[in-house]
Amino acid sequence: MDWMYTLSGFVVGAIVGLTGVGGGSLMTPLLVLLFGVHPATAVGTDLLYAAITKAGGTVVHARKGHVDWQVTRLLAAGSIPAAGLTILALSHLPRQSAAVSQLMSVSLGVALLLTAGAIIFRQQLQRQALAHVDDAAHTQFRAPVTVAFGVLLGVLVTVSSVGAGALGAAVLFYLYPRLPAIRIIGSDVAHAVPLTLVAGLGHWLIGSVDWSLLGSLLLGSLPGIWLGSNASARVPDRILRPILAGMLVLIGGKLIAH
Repeated sequence: MDWMYTLSGFVVGAIVGLTGVGGGSLMTPLLVLLFGVHPATAVGTDLLYAAITKAGGTVVHARKGHVDWQVTRLLAAGSIPAAGLTILALSHLPRQSAAVSQLMSVSLGVALLLTAGAIIFRQQLQRQALAHVDDAAHTQFRAPVTVAFGVLLGVLVTVSSVGAGALGAAVLFYLYPRLPAIRIIGSDVAHAVPLTLVAGLGHWLIGSVDWSLLGSLLLGSLPGIWLGSNASARVPDRILRPILAGMLVLIGGKLIAH
């Protein structure tokens, strides 16, 4: 079974490299639906997987000056405490119970549908924001809204491992439409590292991480991400993103009905 985990890690890693999204969105439902891993264990393991794989991306973005640390700090001010409180709440629930399994499956399904929407409507959201970028309300409430969105992300990512990528980027494109796209992506990736690390370590403390599974996934995903990143320039983004969004809608619907 280990080689199948490694192969899955490679495929998901390649998709992440090609599109920039799809880590938790594909890996967690794959573990739950295909391999029958308990949702709590799938989420906890995938969070640490995401923290490790995105740490390398953050270093690259930071060295190139692609991270707006003020935006990252605002998001983290909401998401990190929210992740800690969510872990505390989960720790009081029986880990392998049917209720926890159902809660996480439904949360994962909802997160996937939101992520699919973020992929499909990202450009429309940005155009809408640019039309109102000079409005006083848009400027005045930008910082508190960023923190509030960080709280939402903290809860969503901790219970589903999904949302830190495409969903986070879509909202940042709306809140900061004049920020260059590469800085939006860099800031989003940089914020995902402490969030997934804190949430992942929290899941480890409550016994929801499979270290052997994590190692098998990383063995495949790291070369997959490298190959996908190098091939991304050759594959049109307008083809990849709708396909990925369609997959997420199908998987999300299946998980909600699971």
